[in-house]
Amino acid sequence: MSNNYEERVTMIAAGDLQEFVPFGRDHCKHHPNALNLQLRQLQPASELWSSDGAAGLVGSLQEVTIHEKQKESWLLRRGVSDVGEEVEYDEELYVAGNMVIWSKGSKSQASAVYKAFTVDSPVLQALWCDFTVPQEKSEKVNNSGEVVEKCICILQSSCINVHSIEGKDYIASLPFQVANVWPTKYGLLFERSSTSHEVPLSPPREPLPTMFSMLHPLDEITPLVCKSGGVFGSARVQYVADYTLRIVFLNEEPSIVMTYDTVQSLHAVWALRRVKPEEQNAVLKFSEQVGTPQHVATSSSLTAHLRSLSKGDSPMASPFQNYSSLHSQSRSVSSPSVHSRSPSISNMAALSRSHSPALGVQSFSGVQRFNFSSNTQSPRRHSVSHSPNSAASDSFLAPETEPIVPELCIDHLWTETIMTMREKNSQASKVFITTDLCGQKFLCFLVESQLQLRCVKFQESNDKSQLIFGSVTNIQAKDAAPVESIDTLLVLEGNGNLVLYTGVVRVGKIFIPGLPVPSLTMSNQMPRPSTPLDSLNTPSKPLNKHLGPLEEGVLLSPVPELRDSSKLHDSSYMEDCTFQQLGTFIHSVRDPVHNRVTLELSTSSMVRITIPEIATSELVKRCLQGIKSILPREIAVQMLVKWYNAYNAPGGPSYHSEWSLFVTCLMNMMGYNTDRLAWTRNLDFEGSLSPVIAPKKARPSETGSDEDWEYLLNSDYHRNLESHPLARALRLDPLETSFPKDDFSPSLSLDSSTLLFTHIPAIFFVLHLIYEELKLNSLMGEGIRSLVVLLVQLARDLKLEAYIDYYYREYPALVKISRQTCIIDQAQTGFMHHPSFFSAEPPSIFQWLSSCLKGEGALPYPYLPGICERSKLVVLSVALYILGDESAVSNEASHYLCRITSGQRKQQTEQDDNRYSFRHSTSVSNLAEKLVIWMTSVGFTLRDLESLPFGVALPIRDAVYHCREQPASDWPEAVCLLIGRQDLSKQACEGNLAKGKSVLSSDVPSGAEAEEDDDGMNDMNQEVMSLIWSEDLRVQEVRRLLQSAHPVRVSVVQMPEVSDHEYIEEKENRLLQLCQRTMALPLGRGMFTLFSYHPVPTEPLPIPKLNLTGRAPPRNTTVDLNSGNIDVPPNMACWASFHNGVAAGLKIAPASQIDSAWIVYNKPKNAELANEYAGFLMALGLNGHLTKLATLNIHDYLTKGHEMTSIGLLLGVSAAKLGTMDMAITRLLSIHIPALLPPTSTELDVPHNVQVAAVIGIGLVYQGTAHRHTAEVLLAEIGRPPGPEMEYCTDRESYSLAAGLALGMVCLGHGSNLIGMSDLNVPEQLYQYMVGGHKRFQAGMHREKHKSPSYQIKEGDTINVDVTCPGATLALAMIYLKTNNRSIADWLRAPDTMYLLDFVKPEFLLLRTLARCLILWDDILPNSKWVDSNVPQIIRENSISLHATELPSSEDLNLETLAQAHVYIIAGACLSLGFRFAGSENLAAFNCLFKFAKDFMKCLSAPTASITGHYNLETCLSVVLLSLAMVMAGSGNLKVLQLCRFMHKKTGGEMNYGFHLAHHMALGLLFLGGGRYSLSTSDSSIAALLCALYPHFPVHSSDNRYHLQALRHLYVLAAEPRLLVPVDVDTNTPCYTLLEVTYKGTQWYEETTEELMAPTLLPELHLLKQIRVKGPRYWELLIDLSKGTHQLKSILSKDGILYVKLRAGQLSYKEDPMGWRSLLAQAVTHRNSETRTFKPETISAFTSDPALLSFADSFCKPAVNMGQKQEILDLFSSILYECVTRENPEMLPAYIAIDQAVRILERKEMSETFELWQIKLVLEFFSSRSHQERVRRNPNRGLFMNSEFLPVMKCTIDNTLDQWLQAGGDVSLHSYLSGQPTEESQLSMLACFLVYHSVPTPGQLSAGGLEGKVRSVLGLALMPIFLGATCLVRKVGKFHSVALC
Repeated sequence: MSNNYEERVTMIAAGDLQEFVPFGRDHCKHHPNALNLQLRQLQPASELWSSDGAAGLVGSLQEVTIHEKQKESWLLRRGVSDVGEEVEYDEELYVAGNMVIWSKGSKSQASAVYKAFTVDSPVLQALWCDFTVPQEKSEKVNNSGEVVEKCICILQSSCINVHSIEGKDYIASLPFQVANVWPTKYGLLFERSSTSHEVPLSPPREPLPTMFSMLHPLDEITPLVCKSGGVFGSARVQYVADYTLRIVFLNEEPSIVMTYDTVQSLHAVWALRRVKPEEQNAVLKFSEQVGTPQHVATSSSLTAHLRSLSKGDSPMASPFQNYSSLHSQSRSVSSPSVHSRSPSISNMAALSRSHSPALGVQSFSGVQRFNFSSNTQSPRRHSVSHSPNSAASDSFLAPETEPIVPELCIDHLWTETIMTMREKNSQASKVFITTDLCGQKFLCFLVESQLQLRCVKFQESNDKSQLIFGSVTNIQAKDAAPVESIDTLLVLEGNGNLVLYTGVVRVGKIFIPGLPVPSLTMSNQMPRPSTPLDSLNTPSKPLNKHLGPLEEGVLLSPVPELRDSSKLHDSSYMEDCTFQQLGTFIHSVRDPVHNRVTLELSTSSMVRITIPEIATSELVKRCLQGIKSILPREIAVQMLVKWYNAYNAPGGPSYHSEWSLFVTCLMNMMGYNTDRLAWTRNLDFEGSLSPVIAPKKARPSETGSDEDWEYLLNSDYHRNLESHPLARALRLDPLETSFPKDDFSPSLSLDSSTLLFTHIPAIFFVLHLIYEELKLNSLMGEGIRSLVVLLVQLARDLKLEAYIDYYYREYPALVKISRQTCIIDQAQTGFMHHPSFFSAEPPSIFQWLSSCLKGEGALPYPYLPGICERSKLVVLSVALYILGDESAVSNEASHYLCRITSGQRKQQTEQDDNRYSFRHSTSVSNLAEKLVIWMTSVGFTLRDLESLPFGVALPIRDAVYHCREQPASDWPEAVCLLIGRQDLSKQACEGNLAKGKSVLSSDVPSGAEAEEDDDGMNDMNQEVMSLIWSEDLRVQEVRRLLQSAHPVRVSVVQMPEVSDHEYIEEKENRLLQLCQRTMALPLGRGMFTLFSYHPVPTEPLPIPKLNLTGRAPPRNTTVDLNSGNIDVPPNMACWASFHNGVAAGLKIAPASQIDSAWIVYNKPKNAELANEYAGFLMALGLNGHLTKLATLNIHDYLTKGHEMTSIGLLLGVSAAKLGTMDMAITRLLSIHIPALLPPTSTELDVPHNVQVAAVIGIGLVYQGTAHRHTAEVLLAEIGRPPGPEMEYCTDRESYSLAAGLALGMVCLGHGSNLIGMSDLNVPEQLYQYMVGGHKRFQAGMHREKHKSPSYQIKEGDTINVDVTCPGATLALAMIYLKTNNRSIADWLRAPDTMYLLDFVKPEFLLLRTLARCLILWDDILPNSKWVDSNVPQIIRENSISLHATELPSSEDLNLETLAQAHVYIIAGACLSLGFRFAGSENLAAFNCLFKFAKDFMKCLSAPTASITGHYNLETCLSVVLLSLAMVMAGSGNLKVLQLCRFMHKKTGGEMNYGFHLAHHMALGLLFLGGGRYSLSTSDSSIAALLCALYPHFPVHSSDNRYHLQALRHLYVLAAEPRLLVPVDVDTNTPCYTLLEVTYKGTQWYEETTEELMAPTLLPELHLLKQIRVKGPRYWELLIDLSKGTHQLKSILSKDGILYVKLRAGQLSYKEDPMGWRSLLAQAVTHRNSETRTFKPETISAFTSDPALLSFADSFCKPAVNMGQKQEILDLFSSILYECVTRENPEMLPAYIAIDQAVRILERKEMSETFELWQIKLVLEFFSSRSHQERVRRNPNRGLFMNSEFLPVMKCTIDNTLDQWLQAGGDVSLHSYLSGQPTEESQLSMLACFLVYHSVPTPGQLSAGGLEGKVRSVLGLALMPIFLGATCLVRKVGKFHSVALC
């Protein structure tokens, strides 16, 4: 009976009883369509319409029966969040019928369906599985290089569906019947269901594998191989083909498989891993080396079998029967592989993905699933008709069957030992891995037939490579389940008791409130319900229970169970049975998750319970962890078990009394009698006789005794009452407590037989270390005080004087209370185990730090790995920062720390410090940086820093302060957070995000602007633009000039003589002129809105309409061109709408998320908009999105034959693949270029403009590659002659130009280094094309085509220079770009004789000058002298200057030629100036170009204009204007804007479409991308700009004769984001910041620095050395470009956002442009005497920190009648002021703590010396050598603390302690040093004195020898006091003290 009583006592209360019903069950009933779907399947198709008739009835009847049979099952697991952090809910996967329901929910949050799936056939199994997808070239290069796809897998009989969380669905068809699926670390593992007739195969052949793996739903299903170590030979690798092996368990981490051998009835464990290549080869080779002729092709029998199965034959029947029935020819059965290759699986990877999953559904029907009869044939036979090839043709494919390569392998680890008496069917029904409380791992498997739980201990080998299995322990159990979160397992015993075990140690019974306790008398095992089959088939059991063939002999009758029921009582068996069936008992345990588990009751209802935690209070957890780590394993487990029982007894303690309970429990285990110890007796248990202690307290007498009275008098309650004011008022005499005299009576000696007695010293030391650790956390003050009481007691009993003294110094008030000692027998002390690490001197972390700061040597500090992590951190950081030892943190720092572990090696190793390896190229220049970086790498955060005590934190804060001043811009996010630079951490964090929508993009919903006509410029970011151009409304003006969506104003005054009809015509003619301008606007608008919009993927892109109507004032009547009154050119708006489409498409930012579907979705319905869509496609190519368009769609668009679409698409695709030599695109382009097709190919009729686009496309795709064949073809194409049949006759110029540009691009900048092209003579050929001469003989394939000359054009055999010159000139310019090659440049010099000048078109002189200057890139100088130097002498001397008014007369010179040559050469030089200084905003270049623009404008109005020709002057003016805009690109310069506006207003006259195009391009460039973009001068940018700004402008809107208009948009390839926008990190708005930009030195200028006010466009990055955000208003920030520009590039590409942080005491430039309001702060700082004048109200101007503001509000505002407090207020105000202006608000708490501590000391009320220690550490830090060094090196940085505050505080402390000494403290000091007791009242002050002056303990003094060692550093300050007691001074030997100077 006693035994039972004991059990009753140690019960463990389970919490949270809840009825459990799988959520899916309920949801299933209401899930839509489940029923309807099944009804549909049951009805024959013909009768579907008459579902109300009989068929419907039959269907519904059948439906009912189906429901009856429906099985349900479910899995539960711990909730997994997407991010991966811990979440507190369960996820449930419920399967019933065809449905799978995945729900999430817990006791605190209601369950909700996460996903529900309905499939076609009944679900056999559903499970979660993670697949890893190896990423070859993923953008996110994470160290693993693998992406995990979290999936859910649903197994049906013929296929498996996989759904990933991202929403991908896969269906994999299964080539065999699957018995079971298991999720593994790598993918899925399948078990093929084996059938009985496979066993005796008469012909000897290789059996088929039974286990297969699938690593990804798109991979093939491959067989598993196993590697079993041969006893003698080497290990042999083979397929797992043993049908007697069943998998009973599979675990992911560690990756192991447990199998059961049905023949030998043994369990085995295997390691599962990926196959090594040599093993793959071994398997494949092994299967081929079969000798006998019968086995000709067995190697592929497996493949054959798999592949034949998939044809739809039932896999149930043997493969041979299938073969024989299908092919009755006489075939040798032994080579089944001859007819194997069925396409449905041969290339499984490709085909099965598209195949219907129901390959052989009917034959895979579930009837066979458990068909154990001997040889049944499958019920239906299918012919092979479903495979695409028929059987006959199939058989010819034999020789090429390739074997399937295995992917996973299992290695044998362990097999259980064979026992004498073996049950036949002892397969484990449940297996799990559990860990005990000390980290030992066990593999437990439940053998139900024997009611045993077998636990195998295993552990990893030291090198982590393999698992080592140990002994097996059997526990009698009916069911079991692990409780992971508290490292225990639940066992359901045979008699219905639920018992908790940890590993194999019994913890105690679980008491479940609300369930009857099983009767105690009946302890035999629970009988089963009578029918054995039911017990196996309970629906809740997982399917794998019924795998074993049920043989008659093994049916479980109750009898064998009785065999082992040893404790059978006399009550008859029957009675027990009936009794049991009346009560509810627990039937089984299932679904353990975390610490929750479901109990299935005999009433088949279910209850979910929670197993309680091992401890909740942080302090108790720490202590348990420490003690556990130090004790031997077995004792640790026992200790934890005892504690767990005490803590979780029914009606157990609440959080508050947990510590008290822990102390009692621990001391009892050490052998204390806690009832007799005064302080443990008084521990607060909230109701002292709680049932926990009741049984243990067994009181000696019920009547009461004197002891009880003593107990009351000694209680805290009594003490509190005594001091109660009421007691004083009533004048109650205090009762004298007679302290028990028998203090040292034997009753208080320790019981040495208890569990922990021998380990007391070790436990004491560990608790002491935990105490030291807790001192480093200012939040644990309460816990420290509790812990110190326990430590004092132990120290006293262990007679450790040094420790007692130490605790007394720390907590004088606490230590004097408890005086009771317990005796430990001397004899027993011998038994105590004194560990090696135990030190006589108490290790003190503060003392250690102090000696470091003073530069004295210190012993290594002891620490417990995993528990004293903070101590380790503090020690190492001080070693690094104060001692300057950089190796301290780099290796396992042994010489500062000594690790403490118990006897055996602990499991947990040191956490590696490279958790996030900081291996930047940054040279960590100083210790502060090293420290901060190391601290974040070990996971130290700002919160940890805040909870460190201020003295300890000071060195770290100092380092942080250093780093905050000058951080590196490339530190990781965590470092920036620690040093308090949110600006940097946000930058780092944004940098890690994928490019998405940026902070600054304006989120204007697209619908909002629909009412007003959308002009396509709504999405610009107003906020930034208003900062860049804050003084005026130039942006609105640009918008007005560029909008083309509103009708234009046609103001024509009707003259009296004009008839109405003529007036209408006049108006329409005027409108036609204005429309020339309107049609040119979209090009400029595209530039202005470049990359400014992120489209919504669900809406089409809004394209503003191009409005070509007008309104005539005064009545605002509409004027329309389509009225038929005037002739309007056909297709006039064709190109204009193309440009409009491009402009709309270019708004899309490259970072937007766009896919192929969206592009196609934008396709307009009506054909009129086709041109816009063509432009839209080209734009998508330019911003890089066209690469996402599927090849199929590209093909679709091209086959339509719409000319514009083809142009846009070809150019777009090529731009997107710039310079990649992409083969697919090359093929695409070649089809459109006859020269690239083979000569014999059919002539395709490709429109001329499409050919031009294709040629440029080739140039783009091969840009800079110098690809020989391409160059050769393009060179020939420049001079392509016109063909005989009118082909190639029109617009030849644009084709030749395109070929030249393309050739230039292909050989871009290669100059004379064109490898392997010397035989092509490229430059000579180009020179000939430029100046003319005889045609060369056409080489190459195409000479046939050009034999017969054209019938239309007579060119003769000379080159037509008018056609070939522009292309050749620009090709030369691009090939020799920036090479400074003089000889080539001289070819391009303008002719200097009149005769030669007459031979050259003046226009070509512009191109030659441009080309010459681009080659001589470095000679270009931004002044007018250089521009004029390009003009040949003859022209300079004879030409009219641009300013002349009258004409000079001359006979022999053609003035017209000279004048035109002059203006064109100057325009060419200006254009080259524009290229050279593109995007630089160079002032000299701007002034020079502006002067020439003015000159040309004067010329236009001068009388001499007619000689030069208006057209020529307009062209030159447009060119100069474009050059100006290039130089000032993106800057929005006002002067250029005025020029553009002036040109915009000029309509009519010579102003044609082309000039408008040029002027508005200039306007667009000026505001490129809304001021965010500028132009680059890289080679490829110049090439793109040459195409875009080609200086011959179209005459009318459909003119493409000289230059294809679509090329004007290639400027996008030269645009690069260069706007830096500072964003205030606190308000998240853009702001102004001063930048300091340092240029690298070049040949033209030294290294220079200039200041810019950001937001600003930066110069080109390769010119810069560094960029710095300058103070004083913002925190400094340095971006060093010498390390590479990638960081700045990524900032600029993400909208240029640079986060900055305003310093405290400063206002932004917007609020305070002149800085006067901030100066106020500075003025006050420097007049410290008047600090009082600081008004707390003004603080809001200096800081935005809410904590500081509320501090000012609560503590610094004077109230009425303050009196005494005024002084404190002033102090607080000045402290606050100091913190804010010095930028270290985090020091505010430290200041206040120091002040408070000093005040308490002055009042002599200091009960603990904790704060005093901190002040001491602060003072020592400031006087430390390392700090003095830093100050000397960097004197201008003010000290961390106000220079006046600390000395004042120090002085106050000194004075207070001196006064105490004089007032009688010297006596108590003397008595302390001589070891006599001190009087109570003086104790706390004495402790303060001892701590502050580091007085050694009496023990140390005696050890050090006393006489004659007066080497006191106390020195003069204390001398006068000591003179009275010289003897005392002599005794005070060696004072380790602070110099009190």
